[in-house]
Amino acid sequence: MAVEFPQQEEQEPKPRLKPIIEAADSLSLGISMVVAVLMGVGIGYVLKNLTATPWTFWIGVAIGIAAAILNVYKAYKKQFNDFEELAKEDRYAIKKQLQDDEDEDYGEKSY
Repeated sequence: MAVEFPQQEEQEPKPRLKPIIEAADSLSLGISMVVAVLMGVGIGYVLKNLTATPWTFWIGVAIGIAAAILNVYKAYKKQFNDFEELAKEDRYAIKKQLQDDEDEDYGEKSY
């Protein structure tokens, strides 16, 4: 009697840094900037210890600063897109309000 075992599908290895990056992205902008710079300093410290050259520390610092700037840019683009969608709503449309104001009669007033 042969026993059949279900075939196990090969699972992709889960990325190790993805949860950390997602957590840093969900933080507020100020905290995420500090976290990005600290992570860059950590990368620089590790590079400095691995290569025994002191200038590699500054490579990590530059990576951290670049990541902080990228966080600010992503937050800006997200807010800009949200405001663009909001501007498309009728109640916030400036052009429609201006057209409605032009229709009003500003002639002589009789009291």
